[in-house]
Amino acid sequence: MVLEKLGDSLKNTLHKIAQSIFVDERLINELVKDIQRALLQADVNVKLVFNLTEKIKQRALKEEPPAGLTKKEYLIKIVYEELVNFVGGKQEKVEVSGKPFRIMLLGLFGSGKTTTTGKLARFYTKRGFKVAIVGLDIHRPAAMEQIEQVAKSVGVKFFLDKKLKDPVSIYKKFSEEYADYDVLIIDTAGRDALSSDLIREIEEISKEVKPNERILVISADIGQTAQQQAEQFHKSCDINGIIVTKMDGTAKGGGALSACAVSGAKIKFIGTGEKSDDLEQFNPEGFIGRMLGMGDIEALLEKAKEAISEEDAEDLGKRFLKGEFNLIDLYEQMQAMKKMGHLSKIAEMIPGFSQLKLPKEMLEVQQGKLEKWKYAMDSMRKEELEDPDIIDSARLERISRGSGIPVSDIRELLKQYKQSKKLVKMFKGNKGDLSKMMKKFGGRMPMGM
Repeated sequence: MVLEKLGDSLKNTLHKIAQSIFVDERLINELVKDIQRALLQADVNVKLVFNLTEKIKQRALKEEPPAGLTKKEYLIKIVYEELVNFVGGKQEKVEVSGKPFRIMLLGLFGSGKTTTTGKLARFYTKRGFKVAIVGLDIHRPAAMEQIEQVAKSVGVKFFLDKKLKDPVSIYKKFSEEYADYDVLIIDTAGRDALSSDLIREIEEISKEVKPNERILVISADIGQTAQQQAEQFHKSCDINGIIVTKMDGTAKGGGALSACAVSGAKIKFIGTGEKSDDLEQFNPEGFIGRMLGMGDIEALLEKAKEAISEEDAEDLGKRFLKGEFNLIDLYEQMQAMKKMGHLSKIAEMIPGFSQLKLPKEMLEVQQGKLEKWKYAMDSMRKEELEDPDIIDSARLERISRGSGIPVSDIRELLKQYKQSKKLVKMFKGNKGDLSKMMKKFGGRMPMGM
């Protein structure tokens, strides 16, 4: 999970509010200290932390909850709203218009710019756009080879010339072919620092390319230094967006995220892993919702659209909410979720899911395990698939012999089924309460309520 420790700390803080009897100044002071501690541990700038928590404290002490919200609910709402503002406020998407839509990527060495070029190409390809990559990094050894590999790995066209030593000339060389593409992603050279020659080169490329988006790629592991980089690039190169990479593997992510948000340029995407699909549009509301255990319905629906047909999703949802759940349903749901990405990442997007404290192994089912389970289910009788509770030791032995799958793996399947059935019953029993509570919070489910 992105910023897992910070998310856990903030969820514990909200849980403390939910379990308290009264909302008084003592509780608010405790809450403020907990939030400060959590953000400072995530490498967020001290001044920014104290400004944020002062806003939360003043609102909590002075504002009265509106009709329909208790003091506890409103306090959680204040924390949520201020954290959203802290990381950028309203979402700004990159809206593709015109053909070709040109996105130029900038950044220093080590930011993950070339890898991000491939992820961005994959992102737009999955949404039905015809994408091409243009490689203009003439300085870094093997940069052109890397761009070629990246483009091939995501299945898009690439334009580059390993002999030419002028990026503007390389771009001009293929100019007649660009009209065939919906989106052009232009990878430019990085440097060790934002030097005058880098600025001059970017200006020359920008004048020729006329990009619709000039996006700075920054690595999350640089922490608070991200603000200085973002401000310098914004001032010198007129960037209009930021991609923060490596958000999944650093404790400094909070520092980079908050620093970028106050730099003057909006964060448009975040990199959440090493795979080509591990790039998502940055939505401050959804991001904070996930961290607080409230989920991110919009991101969940976006992933679902990519992986499952509307008819299949509707059918799956109806059976899920009916509470009529058997092994076939379990397998189909697991297969559908696997297509959407890593199960632990999907679970973050489901409102209220974090409250269940599900074991990590339940969320990390690998494809190999699913295949084993399918073999085991192929050896089951119709009544066993429809009512797994009747499977006793003798049946287990028979299924194991017929499928070649060890009894221990089949027991694990049955354990997974029982856990999932409990989850289905919980959602079925609390549908009304969940809907009611989510309406209060603008579609998000507050953790621990």
